[in-house]
Parts: sequence; structure tokens; C-alpha cells
Amino acid sequence: MTITRSPGRPAKKYTQAARLHDVIRILEARYGATVDELAEECQVNRRTIFRDLQAIRDAGYPLLSEREEDGRVLYRFLTGFKKIPPITFSLEELMTLYLCRGQLGFLQGSPFQDDLEAIFSRVRSGLPPRSVAHLERIAEAVAPRFQGIRDYSHKRDILEQLRQALLYQYRCSIWYAPPHREAEEYPLDPYNLLFYKNSLYLAGYAHNRDALRLFLIDRIQQVVVSKDRFDVPEDFGVDQLLGSAFGLIDETAQHVEVRFGVEIAHLIRERTWHPSQRLQDQEDGSVLMTFEAGGEKELLSWLYSYLPHVQVIAPQSLKQSFVEGLKEALSKNR
Repeated sequence: MTITRSPGRPAKKYTQAARLHDVIRILEARYGATVDELAEECQVNRRTIFRDLQAIRDAGYPLLSEREEDGRVLYRFLTGFKKIPPITFSLEELMTLYLCRGQLGFLQGSPFQDDLEAIFSRVRSGLPPRSVAHLERIAEAVAPRFQGIRDYSHKRDILEQLRQALLYQYRCSIWYAPPHREAEEYPLDPYNLLFYKNSLYLAGYAHNRDALRLFLIDRIQQVVVSKDRFDVPEDFGVDQLLGSAFGLIDETAQHVEVRFGVEIAHLIRERTWHPSQRLQDQEDGSVLMTFEAGGEKELLSWLYSYLPHVQVIAPQSLKQSFVEGLKEALSKNR
């Protein structure tokens, strides 16, 4: 659209910041304004105004758009939003936020990382530079280290679609390929995302399995989101997915009994490894752990990480698998 101006009226030369200030001022002073009205007053084209409105939304302003009876679309702010007090943080709370950001480094390449950066950009914009620098130093001083970190850049589109489906409770179809198998379609009600060992999993109700399922994001090849809505059951909880699993694999729970040597007993005592665990200190300084759990592969992976200071006592099937795995490893490393 070409904007006409009265003869002799010079066009304004705006920086974007100054123009955004004017757009915000206009919207605050009125019930609403159309894109054409904003373009006329700011003396720019419609495309520029649309970009400005998006920038205002991204900055956190509660911008609404409403279609009038005559077909015009009015943009306005949520009524009374200026009365909402700004969110403020103490220095201690800001430090906690920065520490938590470091713990989410495994989201590299995902749209969630972009959201985190946007959040902290807003935090930084309200602080003096010296305070920002101080918080960044604190975050670096306690930065976590990750091994085997994933890069979700190649799954960005899939994660963005899943985020929409989760936020608005849209049914979707995913194509999922387990190791060494062809991809299969799963009509799904997505319930939530689960973080486990630096990886993202999608949890939901699979209609073709008539059951709750977990899907590793890395193995989802395609997502198609529908506009069909669903309701998450009120009694749904992650425990329904995991049951008594030691990790994520929900198999029949067994009574597990393991002895950890004195060399690492303190490491075992310092953590809760399973909700049902019970610890018994032994006379020689070792510790006996018992719990009820399923998921043999995850149990074995955990036990092998404490070699040679671990002894599997029960069940016999787990002990046998543990020993066979050791024998196989020795045969390959001679």
C-alpha cells in the first residue's frame, strides 16, 4: 500500500526503537488501532508495522487482535495490563535462574534454547551492565559439564510442532523408528515432555497401542499436527508411564539386592536411586541396597558403572545377566 502525505510534510526518520515507542504509545492511548492507521501515523508501510507488532509481542506486551463488524482488525493491549506490577527478582533469585540455565545445556539446538535466551535477554535488559556481568561470572563459575550431549538442531521443526500440540492439546501423528526397525505411524495424544539423562522424550497416549507410551525425540522422523483437540486425563501422572521402572523401561518389578564395596559406599548413601530403596550398613563398611524395580538393561548399565566394587545378590536372573555381560566384555578385550 502506498501512503499519501500532504505536500511539504517531511517523512519521519525513525530508529526502530523510537518507532516501537510510538506504536506502544498509540496503542496505550486508544482502545485500538488498525495496521493502516499505525502505518499512516508512523509513516511507514504495512509490512514494517506488522514486524513492529511482532516485536512488541516478543517483548512480552499482551497485544491482542480483534476483528470488528466492518472487517477491520484492531490491535490493542489487554485491558488493565498497565496496572499489573512488573515481575522483579532479588539478586539471590536471579543467581538461581542463571544456575538453572546452565543445567539446561542439553537443550542445545532446540527451540527451547531460543526461548531461554529470550527470557534472559529480558532479564538482562532490566539490569545495569555490572549486575549482568556479575551474574554471568557466577553462572560460569558453577557451569555443569555434559558428556554425550545431543544437538537438537536437526529436530528443531519436529520440536516446534510438538510444542504447539502440547500447548494447545492437539492430536498428532508421529512416525517413530526404533533401532534397526522401519518407522511406524503412531496416532497420539501428546501429554508431556520428559527430560532423562540429557535426553528429551515425548509421553502420550498411543491410539494404535491403546496405551501410554514414551518416544525418544531423536527417533521421531515426522510429526503431523491436527486441529482435533483432546483432554489430558485429570489423574494422569508420569508415574503411570514409569511404574516401578529403575529408569524409563517399565518391566515387571523384581526384588533387587546389591552390595556396594566400602570404596564407593559413601557415593551410594549420598543419593536416592529409587523410591523403594532401603540401605543397610555392613560391618566391613560396605552397604547393602534393596529395592523393587524393573528394567534389566538400565539396572545393568548402572551396576557396571561401579565395577569392580559391586556384587549382585538378587534376583538370580539379574545376577546371571550381570556375569554374562562381564564375560562378554572380557572376551572382547583380551
